Amino acid sequence: MIFWFVMVITFGFQTILNLTRPVISLNANELGASTFEIGLLTAAFAFLPLIFAIQAGKIADKIGDRLPILCGLIGMSVGLAVPFFYQNIWALFASQFIVGISNVFLVVSLQNILGQISTAENRDQYYSMFGMAVALGVLVGPVLGGYISEHYSYAFVYLVSILISVIPVFLSFLIPVIIKKDKLVKRSLLSSIGLLKNPILKQALISSALVLYSRDIFIAYFPLFAKENGITDSTIGWIISVQGIAMMIIRFILPKISNAFGQKKVLILSIVLAGFSFLFMPFTGHPILLGMLSFMMGVGLGCGQPISMSITYSVSPKSRTGEVLGLRLSTNRLSQLIAPILFGIIGSWMGILSVFLVSSMFLLGGSAYLSTSKKILEQNKYNSS
Repeated sequence: MIFWFVMVITFGFQTILNLTRPVISLNANELGASTFEIGLLTAAFAFLPLIFAIQAGKIADKIGDRLPILCGLIGMSVGLAVPFFYQNIWALFASQFIVGISNVFLVVSLQNILGQISTAENRDQYYSMFGMAVALGVLVGPVLGGYISEHYSYAFVYLVSILISVIPVFLSFLIPVIIKKDKLVKRSLLSSIGLLKNPILKQALISSALVLYSRDIFIAYFPLFAKENGITDSTIGWIISVQGIAMMIIRFILPKISNAFGQKKVLILSIVLAGFSFLFMPFTGHPILLGMLSFMMGVGLGCGQPISMSITYSVSPKSRTGEVLGLRLSTNRLSQLIAPILFGIIGSWMGILSVFLVSSMFLLGGSAYLSTSKKILEQNKYNSS
């Protein structure tokens, strides 16, 4: 039952995130924010997690996962209440700071509890199912947010998100408190960063950051690009949701793909797919073609994230799993902090289309780097069961 509680909580908070994050960009645009300001707003989501993600993992290792999950859910509701009551650009910034730090406790603790209740035999299956719950939230959230914002208001989107959080908050009380049996040693930040000396872990974190930042850029700037092409909010929601469909489909065949081709090839291919999706996107404004490119990106995300997550947990010291998952999240948030600001500057200088082209160059370059690296965990292939 614990596993299913985690799945429902994951689906709930991912629905909230994917319901609101595309709307944040559209809401900011309506309030008169520039492309650069929207980049800063997107980066605000990652700023506090970058600082506190490793600490969040250590807290989960020390006190268990129930309280961090509960606080994360309540924090998200508080963060989304701010722009519901105050419709201005500063309220949006405050919201993203609060939602960002709340999200870090949720992600680390949910992944950590899955790792603890699983065994070596079913861990890949559990993380794959976790990815399915994420994909379902990616599918439902943008469609719901698009229709609500088009037919009601952006403020009403935030209210609906707060109401959705009620069930996950209730279920968080049922999450067990599992304290690590190993004696916890107080470690410095440098000690945590020292874990990157493991080449397999480092490459898994780099691939995760590349894939995840590409989605963040897509969520931030695609709605603006689509608006310029006269696409409605609801259609924007459907195009983004296509990623969720792709992620759900790929989850079913990912174990066989990973066993057949190896994790290194699958990781690299996932980044290449995201890169080509960005490359072709500026050359069409047709919703169907944009949906196809969004689907390609979803396939890449659907492969890259669960593999990197499983590798990260598998190569972690057993008494430091939460800490390592926090390090993974810090790496992701570093890319999500730098990329929106960088591409906000590029977009302000060269136009919104340049954001997609330059991002494509980064992703394809990253895939080339990983393809020349010799050590990526091949022996820890996905279980077919």
